[in-house]
Amino acid sequence: MLTIAILLFAVAAVFGIINLSRVAKQTSPPAAVVYSHGTAAALGLIMLIIYAVQHPGEHPKWSLILFAVAAAGGFLLYYNDRVKGKPGPVALAVIHGLVAVTAFVILLMFFLG
Repeated sequence: MLTIAILLFAVAAVFGIINLSRVAKQTSPPAAVVYSHGTAAALGLIMLIIYAVQHPGEHPKWSLILFAVAAAGGFLLYYNDRVKGKPGPVALAVIHGLVAVTAFVILLMFFLG
């Protein structure tokens, strides 16, 4: 379960880099990339939550918390881009990515440690 979550977050990261590059240029990312990024990240988060429920005493708590924070930022970015029709803000996209990368590194350390 944890391996699947890691793979899904890795896929989400690749799509996230594409999204961030477009947002940095002040253009909207392609819809397919936005939806693929969100779907992969959401499925990864669900897998991580399931793992935490199945292993209540030993799971990567900080990774789970940070991924949830990153998801909240992702929802704001999605709302701006797809509902309001304008990309960004760039600062939020960068913070969203940094929080997600931090959560991913913590998850990898837990998995490998």
